[in-house]
Amino acid sequence: MRLGYHSITWGGVVGDASGVTSVKDLHYRSAGPLEPALRDIAAAGYEGVEVFEGNLVDYADRPGELLGLLEETGLTLVGVYTGANFIYPDVLPDELAKVTRTAELAARFGAERLVVGGGARRADGTREEDYDRLGAALDTVVEIAEAHGLDSSYHPHLGTIVESPAEVEKAMARTRIGFCPDTAHLAAGGGDPAELIRRYPDRLAHVHLKDIDLTTGKFLPLGGGSLDFKDVLDAVREAGYDSWAIVELDAYDGDPKDAARISRAYLDRLLG
Repeated sequence: MRLGYHSITWGGVVGDASGVTSVKDLHYRSAGPLEPALRDIAAAGYEGVEVFEGNLVDYADRPGELLGLLEETGLTLVGVYTGANFIYPDVLPDELAKVTRTAELAARFGAERLVVGGGARRADGTREEDYDRLGAALDTVVEIAEAHGLDSSYHPHLGTIVESPAEVEKAMARTRIGFCPDTAHLAAGGGDPAELIRRYPDRLAHVHLKDIDLTTGKFLPLGGGSLDFKDVLDAVREAGYDSWAIVELDAYDGDPKDAARISRAYLDRLLG
């Protein structure tokens, strides 16, 4: 298993204000600069990095800078994360145009994987047909990723229509996209991350390791929260998955590089 880290910890996640009036321009991005994040991630002993699509957009007109930074740090750009509502027919073409642009940039910068989240919760409540629309849209995401030489996976996320184990089942039954378990989001949604990984061993395509204190709902460096990562890693191994695991932490009260080191030391102890 190869270990990577997400750049989100350096500044947290924000969205582009332009997306309020133009969906095609609504990107996730880490608020902090990418350069120190990559250097800190490499210094903490990780081999790879995952970023948001908005951070790649920043380098679209100056690709040599990011490619040089990846070469300097020795990091592999493992994945690029994006998301969309996916359930509104009128908006979907613009959302898929954004996903296509993301895949183009991911491929240009040497990424291996496209990771997506989403599935909007309507103001008047979720409809069963929303899962059908989500599943069909995710199948299109698979096609977009394949056209750019990328593997794709879906990340269940709090605040979407795929939070609980029952909702995960509804989504997974309607699409062929790979499964990206985020351990903290699955636990906060009422699931057992290890059990859900064991439920979909043949769909496991990417892994996000994140800890959470289930009493407070606060995300924490690995080993500081409520989750049983020994069982999680056992489940990953049982699935025959021997590839990238990305540590993710949305925010940290101290220096983000310290959080990266804490999680790396914890994984080193678990993995021997």
